[in-house]
Amino acid sequence: MTDISSAGSLPIATLTGDPVARVPINATIADVARAMVTCDVGAIVIGDDPRPSALVSERDIVRAVAAGRNPATTLVSEVASTKLVWCDAEASVDRVAARMMDRYIRHVLVERDGALVGIVSARDVLGVYAGFDS
Repeated sequence: MTDISSAGSLPIATLTGDPVARVPINATIADVARAMVTCDVGAIVIGDDPRPSALVSERDIVRAVAAGRNPATTLVSEVASTKLVWCDAEASVDRVAARMMDRYIRHVLVERDGALVGIVSARDVLGVYAGFDS
């Protein structure tokens, strides 16, 4: 039987699987919302840089719409987060979970050798802990 402490020691890279969803820098909020539905994700990287500088989440879109911004004409680059939080692919699930809590964020970009290899969400992390008996 595996316990919760073993779950937390897993490398965060074990939670990355699907390719990172991306939209071009000139995408609108509406374009991003459609891409999120199509890719079934809650955050999308903006642009095609190997080490991106912007990410947009469902929360960013909700904030923009609540502020009265037109999703069809507002560029995602105007509302995307640029204070990205990264972790190394070998960081433990516990370490990344603590970082998410400390910074009150839901998504962390995962890198290996300086390149983006995935995005981990709070839901991904919670799934690790929920899948193990304590």
